[in-house]
Amino acid sequence: MTPFSCARAAGVAFTMMLLAGAAAAQSFPSKPIRLVVPFPPGGPTDIVARPLAQLLSENLKQQVVIDNRGGAGGIIGAENVAKSAADGYSLLMGTVGTHAINPSLYRHLSYDPQRDFTPLDLVAAAPVSIVVNASTPIASVAELIARAGRAPGSLAYASAGNGTPGHLTAEMFKRSAGIDLRHVPYKGSAPAITDLLGGQIDVLFDPLQSVMAHVQAGKLRIIAISSPARVAVLPAVPTFAEAGLKDFAATAWWGVFGPAGLTETLAQQLNAALEAAVRSSAFRDRLAPLGVQPLGGSRAEFARFQKEEIEKWGRAVRESGAAVD
Repeated sequence: MTPFSCARAAGVAFTMMLLAGAAAAQSFPSKPIRLVVPFPPGGPTDIVARPLAQLLSENLKQQVVIDNRGGAGGIIGAENVAKSAADGYSLLMGTVGTHAINPSLYRHLSYDPQRDFTPLDLVAAAPVSIVVNASTPIASVAELIARAGRAPGSLAYASAGNGTPGHLTAEMFKRSAGIDLRHVPYKGSAPAITDLLGGQIDVLFDPLQSVMAHVQAGKLRIIAISSPARVAVLPAVPTFAEAGLKDFAATAWWGVFGPAGLTETLAQQLNAALEAAVRSSAFRDRLAPLGVQPLGGSRAEFARFQKEEIEKWGRAVRESGAAVD
């Protein structure tokens, strides 16, 4: 075969590959899509993921099924998607924990949050809240600090698990306030909230939306939130900075990732469908009463944001001294 005929054959093969890819993109999705939530049902990630999945189903004209795979600070679910086929049918509702905190917090992480994933869309953000049982005498951050100072290590705080935003925010809070609180990690927000309601735990650090229903019912009390400014749904609740911890701000966020290797065409198609959902009034109306802010943006913007968050939370982990084997 002559060099010309070899080049022509290669060109035909490349053209056929492009046509096959275009045809596959046009037929996508032809079956249900799995959106993995790397935490148990009922937690803050689940609360954001379920309305998103419903709207995404409508936009793609195909069912999007929530697959809760909790455990190990989100690692189990994240690893599952990282090892899935890059065909668009397995997506991950990633978090600030799985994709910004874990790389520095865990000494041995089974996935790379950048190399093993395709960032698709930044979905939403919310502050972390400090929550107590409404029957407790602790009604402010100052009272929490004073009580912890009188008996170091006697108060136990809960989080949704090692490596979650609540865990790391609490560790930074302890360092900033100069107090000692004992960490009790749970396998998700729901069991932690159950024990807080039952009086088995003293304090909970968790994103706002997971506790709002119990706060509104008068069973739990939020004494501070970690965002730079107060949220409209809780105008009387101070920020950490207003409560005396100056320059303290930490925000939980959620974004959708696919496995590494998604084609550009498929990634852009998914981004467009996600953007339509995230920027819809239906999504905003579901999340705003919970203190969650819808975000959105391009894939490139999301990738830059994630890189900045990895650097920021890496510094926070090192300064706090938090680490998980």
